[in-house]
Amino acid sequence: MALKTKTIDAWAPWLVLLIMIALWELVCRALKVPETIVPAPSAVVLAVSDWNVAKAILEHAWHTFYRTMIGFGIGVVIGVALGFLIGSSRFMYNAFYPLMIAFNAIPKAAIVPILIVWFGPGTVPAIWTAFLISFFPITVNVATGLATLEPELEDVLRSLGATRWDVLWKVGLPRSLPYFFASLKVAVTLAFVGTIISEIGSSNEGIGYLMLSAGSSMRMGLTFAGLILISAMAVVMYAIFAALERRMTGWATRGMAAPT
Repeated sequence: MALKTKTIDAWAPWLVLLIMIALWELVCRALKVPETIVPAPSAVVLAVSDWNVAKAILEHAWHTFYRTMIGFGIGVVIGVALGFLIGSSRFMYNAFYPLMIAFNAIPKAAIVPILIVWFGPGTVPAIWTAFLISFFPITVNVATGLATLEPELEDVLRSLGATRWDVLWKVGLPRSLPYFFASLKVAVTLAFVGTIISEIGSSNEGIGYLMLSAGSSMRMGLTFAGLILISAMAVVMYAIFAALERRMTGWATRGMAAPT
């Protein structure tokens, strides 16, 4: 019974996706929606059926992917370091947390022109935008995981001779792992958003540039193909981090496991 439930859960997203695609195709055909407004899935497939077009899309996708991964990687390093710093003491938490909230409220699209002035158009602004939009959830979740360590547990450990560093390193960090992996799943999808925003305004490569160029020439099938591709890359990265989360923090959710 448990195996059957797991099989159904594994296939459920694909079933929902197929139903959504079928409804999309049906609505577009039934209402005769012009392809210049919303292309049907069949029109999207037709738009990328030519090998040269498909090859160009994959090349643009590669540029978007590696820019996103570099920016996201920097975001993970800086986010964990800042999260550890902010969550290590009540003073640091109270002092820096409001500043982090204020920074996150700044629209990242408004920062792109500044990055272009500083670094010029191209790859560097895209990496920086991916970093700026992805490090915040990592910082906040790591800091929250450390800051919410139970005082009673810390008092017991300190009474047994543990230093503040021992408490943070041996108890606080493992306890914050569920928060960390939850933030990774959010941050990696946001990183793709940041890259696309930058590519639309400051690049001649990448999915963002491809979508802008295709949209300006009314090639909506190609534009939607870019949207689908960027969504697929984000979903794959999300799934990778979700698998890592289940493997490394299963102890935190073992009470939620289905009975066998």
